[in-house]
Amino acid sequence: MVATGLAANEVADDGGEGGPSVLDRIRAHLKQKGVDALVEMVVEIAERDTALFRKLDIAATASSTRDVKRLEKELRRAIDVATRTGGSVGYDGAHDWADNVDAALDAVSQLVQGRHAALAMKLVLHTIDRIEDAVDDIGDSDGEGHALLEQAGDIHLAACLAAKPDPVMLARDLFPRQIYGQYDTFYRAVVRYDEALGEAGLAEYRRLAVEAWEKLPPPTRKPEKNENDASVLIDILDFFAERDGDVEARIALRSRNLSTSSDYLTLAKFCLAEGRKEEALRHAEEGLWMFEDERPDGRLVLFVVDLLAKAGRKEDAASTLWKAFEKAPSLDLYRQLRKLGGKAAGERALTYMEAKAAASRPMTGDMAVSTFILILMEEKMYDAAWTALRGHPEMGPYLTGPLAEASEKTHPQEVLAAHARNVEFHISTGGRTGAKEACRLIARMARLRDPAAQAQYIATLKQRHRLKRSFMEFLG
Repeated sequence: MVATGLAANEVADDGGEGGPSVLDRIRAHLKQKGVDALVEMVVEIAERDTALFRKLDIAATASSTRDVKRLEKELRRAIDVATRTGGSVGYDGAHDWADNVDAALDAVSQLVQGRHAALAMKLVLHTIDRIEDAVDDIGDSDGEGHALLEQAGDIHLAACLAAKPDPVMLARDLFPRQIYGQYDTFYRAVVRYDEALGEAGLAEYRRLAVEAWEKLPPPTRKPEKNENDASVLIDILDFFAERDGDVEARIALRSRNLSTSSDYLTLAKFCLAEGRKEEALRHAEEGLWMFEDERPDGRLVLFVVDLLAKAGRKEDAASTLWKAFEKAPSLDLYRQLRKLGGKAAGERALTYMEAKAAASRPMTGDMAVSTFILILMEEKMYDAAWTALRGHPEMGPYLTGPLAEASEKTHPQEVLAAHARNVEFHISTGGRTGAKEACRLIARMARLRDPAAQAQYIATLKQRHRLKRSFMEFLG
């Protein structure tokens, strides 16, 4: 429709090409009007359009007021009015609210390149504070509040570069905003503002970060309230360590809190990226040992196995893999076992999983059964997969769907039954997504039986689900 409209605008009234478009004629008409007439037209529109009225009000204030104090007062008032929520703004009103705030930010941004850049810095910080206070009060499912905060942050950075404030004072203002900011408006501020901070500001930023770092309590295995502050401080101090080329300091920062297996993986990956393979393996193996009583982290296991294999320690790699597989079987671990140990390792894993699946009671949703079926599918052992599935009817579409689609040629009757169950499941979930998926499966079923049987099946579906509008629309 848009393409058609654009094409129509390029065609003259007589249908030939090369004539003036509708917009061209409108522009030509407006150019013949006097300024007063155009002003009246804009004002008349603004009286009906709240967002335009607000934009013009703020722009007029910024352009007509020469007294800096008065300009600040007027713009601050406009910002306060634009960001006011009255305690709550519903989803329907969130867009208009965001338009008003956008107009206020636009007026502030106009000050950046002029003599009022310092005022722009002050006003945009006030706007950021107001938006952050308002975000919880608005129906912001479209993320407009957070988009406005990002826009305001960009304006503040531009204002700092233009106004060139005292770098030490700028560092003291930015640091707590980066550390304690609730909405990440000043995420990685030390990196983004490095030019505005200069060497003096960066030195003060580092001093503040080191001071805060030294006050942190020792990390524990349980997450603490200050751990988020610690992660931000690590990011700041890592920025300075990278500038200095101090790899040891960067490793020490990542070693501060090793309360999860993911922390060990992060540390090991960093060491590997720095060319320290032995150190990377040592930290990764330590992570596996520290959390050996818990469910193994598959990513850490595979990282260790890869390094062991590359170091020529294939027996150790296989032993590590098998130990993890016994604790928490998964398709990824099976694939690595098969890759590392060949057919024999695969058969051993299949035998182990068959025993675990057999020990699982029906309707328990045991992960061993689903993992066993996924492994059988990997090996294209569809007979065994369907046999395992029959004993566990609780397995849902996430498993029966892939198995059915993979074995349509070899097991058409089982597949038809599974597709039919999954069609009902997707219809019952409601919505367009479920309806679309149901119809996709119905189309696949048409290839597995004669047209008359398929037509009867669809007629039955239409009768039973005639009130499901989305489904009936997609089914056609």
